[in-house]
Amino acid sequence: MRISDLQIRDPFVVREDNRYYLFGSTDKNIWEGRGTGFDVYVSAAGTGAEALTDFEGPFPAFRPPADFWSETNFWAPEVHRYRGSYYMFATFKVREGRRGTAILRSESGVGGPYTPWSLNAAGEPGPVTPAGWECLDGTFFMEEETPYMVFCHEWQQVGDGQICAMPLTLDLKRAAAAPALLFRASEAPWAYKLRGRAPGSYVTDGPFMHRTGDGALLMLWSSFGKDGGYCIGTAHSRDGMLTGPWTQSNNPLYTADGGHGMIFRDEEGTPYLAIHRPNKTPFERPVFVELIEKDGTVMPRKGDSYA
Repeated sequence: MRISDLQIRDPFVVREDNRYYLFGSTDKNIWEGRGTGFDVYVSAAGTGAEALTDFEGPFPAFRPPADFWSETNFWAPEVHRYRGSYYMFATFKVREGRRGTAILRSESGVGGPYTPWSLNAAGEPGPVTPAGWECLDGTFFMEEETPYMVFCHEWQQVGDGQICAMPLTLDLKRAAAAPALLFRASEAPWAYKLRGRAPGSYVTDGPFMHRTGDGALLMLWSSFGKDGGYCIGTAHSRDGMLTGPWTQSNNPLYTADGGHGMIFRDEEGTPYLAIHRPNKTPFERPVFVELIEKDGTVMPRKGDSYA
């Protein structure tokens, strides 16, 4: 299948064994329908841009067990290798509860199958984000010897959407301490209030951590721009540490109604931005944009996008 044929939101790419594994929100009705699970698409072995255009699949990466604690809003799966195993960070809406990010684990390689792994504050299977918070889009980050989850505290609950960081236990089973606020959406000059919503409503979506070749630490995250379109901006840690302080780029990185980005590298180490575009169901498609790193940040290499 060509990527122009794949309906997928929140794409996440892992390169392994000379292939690209493409994950994302793949349920047909991700907003209200009963969650099916997550699929993975796999590229043919190869190098260069050709390997990013054709994928095989879908193959099931996660299917909820009969006693699973969520039935809907299966969103934004990310896959990270940690201590020899693969872990999937994904958003779910708890039955009679709030949305949060949970962690799944695979014993069979990057493609899964993934099974529930994390525990909530009560020691029961569920999200590791706070039970009383509306949260989504958790991502993994290691700082020195400490694993963290960076996630969004949703605008629907707090108005001005937040990005927070929370340390995890070394086995990635549960939270190790309370979350810390990194920044709010309104701090970015390029982010605009939602139209037709309560005053002061700003979205935070899809944080992703990236350290450049020269050691700078930046974060991709998504919101809505002045024309109402979905876009991606960058935040930069002044001291190169997760706790910041964080400064926001004046202008977004990507503005063409695409967002929820992450960065992966090809076999030569070239960084690529993965996003979905447009931001309207059922027309979302994965898009890969070649990037360059310069002066502690990233920017698109003009003319190099694949759709």
